[in-house]
Amino acid sequence: MQGRAGQLDNGGRHGHTGPMAAPVSSARAGISAEVWVLVLVLSIPWGASFLFYRVLAESLPALTIVLVRLGVAAPILYLLLRLRGQRLRVPWFAFAVMSLLNNVVPFALYAWAETRVTSGVASILNAFTPITTALVLHAFGADRLTRGRVLGVVLGLAGVAVLVGADFWALNRDFLADLACLGSTVCYGFAALWSRRIRHVAPLQAACAQVLCGALLLAPAALLVDRPWLLPMPGLAVWLNLIGLAAFSTAFAYVLYFRILVVGGPANLPLVTFLLPVSTVAMAAVFLAEPVTLRALGGTALIVLGLLAIDGRLWRWARRRRYDPENQS
Repeated sequence: MQGRAGQLDNGGRHGHTGPMAAPVSSARAGISAEVWVLVLVLSIPWGASFLFYRVLAESLPALTIVLVRLGVAAPILYLLLRLRGQRLRVPWFAFAVMSLLNNVVPFALYAWAETRVTSGVASILNAFTPITTALVLHAFGADRLTRGRVLGVVLGLAGVAVLVGADFWALNRDFLADLACLGSTVCYGFAALWSRRIRHVAPLQAACAQVLCGALLLAPAALLVDRPWLLPMPGLAVWLNLIGLAAFSTAFAYVLYFRILVVGGPANLPLVTFLLPVSTVAMAAVFLAEPVTLRALGGTALIVLGLLAIDGRLWRWARRRRYDPENQS
């Protein structure tokens, strides 16, 4: 890709972050079709990550899971980078901070939380990410908290609540684990704010730099706390889940994530979290032959309405219809 992609690659070679990007307001224009497709696709590997975590939490400690996730994803992304003839020249300090906010801390919190709550509960609490992100971006003047966005967030949360129903309260009995999951959503909110400093970096370079920084920053703590060399050798199922978590839910997912950042801006990054419970239900139906209930369909419909409200085009269409003289007759 020449043109814009080439400009982004060149931008990633500078050793500084440059001026902070201007505030992005998604309320001014509807979210593009490319962003919607990327959000939908990203919900699949990130939805699967909660299932991977649940399996791995039974065999490995939390920090070791995250270290392997990042440590395996980094060379995969670097190999892809070299195969495309690119070099990894990025603002390293900016990516070190980004990896702490977007990888190391939230991944560790989720991995620990899933030793105490189910993957479904973790994915539900993760749906609070659009709220924390909207509040953080609004507080720092990076995005306007419009009525459409607020309504969309409320509808999205209502959809998640309908999708889950009473199962959340029946399965959820651990306040500290809940707090860890909610703390992760706060990290993601500040990661969206910080991401404005690295928006000029091409998606593949950004994904590689972030997970590489995360692996290097986490390694000392994981080795000191977990002492993975003393753990029994995992079985084949554990290795397959680790590879899936690293290659599919991390390497592939973060290329999509940074592409959304480039074309859609930081305010649209958390939209995928509303779709994670939906993708989990869909994967359970496809791979586990679980029935799709009316509650699941109703919850999905509310989530879709919430995303449309956040997009804003329906509001503008309704206003045009209301004030268009041709529609008054």
